[in-house]
Amino acid sequence: MHKVCVMGVRTSWRTVGDGEFFCPDCGGDRNYLRRSGIRRFTILGIPLLSRGITGPVLECSACQGHFGLDALDHPTTVRLSAMLRDAVHTVTLALLAAGGTASRTVRDTAVDAVRAAGFPDCSEDQLLTLLAALAADAGRPAVGYEAAFGGGHWGHPGLDPCGTALAIELHESLEPLAPHLAPAGRESLLLQGARIALADGAYTPAEREVLTTVGSALMLRPGETRRLLAAARTPS
Repeated sequence: MHKVCVMGVRTSWRTVGDGEFFCPDCGGDRNYLRRSGIRRFTILGIPLLSRGITGPVLECSACQGHFGLDALDHPTTVRLSAMLRDAVHTVTLALLAAGGTASRTVRDTAVDAVRAAGFPDCSEDQLLTLLAALAADAGRPAVGYEAAFGGGHWGHPGLDPCGTALAIELHESLEPLAPHLAPAGRESLLLQGARIALADGAYTPAEREVLTTVGSALMLRPGETRRLLAAARTPS
């Protein structure tokens, strides 16, 4: 004998938006519907009295799971890839500015890093042109490297006005990315920068300051940053 549900509460959902997100249950990028609902008291399946509003929630188009809006805090894999690509580009520019661009080995290492990160058409001329444009940007506060990183001087004197601009770019690129990277991923990003700095020899004071800032923005402890920078100097 089947039991008949005489009374209950049913939610009537209404779609108020849509988009793409990283579905925690599917483990990948999916489309979602943003939905809000009205809970109603029912008798014999007939909705009668309102019991209040519920949601909003995100409903995955694939698994139909419901998730809180905080699921949007996790970037999609496409967005995460773009954030990582931009972070490598910014770290590379900051190190070129700090260490100078006179060394062919440094320039080649920098171009290789940016290409591998997702800019396959990147060229040396493009990086140098961008650095020159930053140096010539009169709209930036010309307070130099000291205010940006706490001491020292840019490896390329012409880039001194860009100190604050690039320091801000480092924090804006790395801090939103760091929570979504595993520890090994954060360490790898720092070590990529270290390889650029070491391409022409030992770290300069300015390069070390930039890399210390990178480590901080990536939520690495100061001692861990120092250990990684020291390890990068030791041939494997």
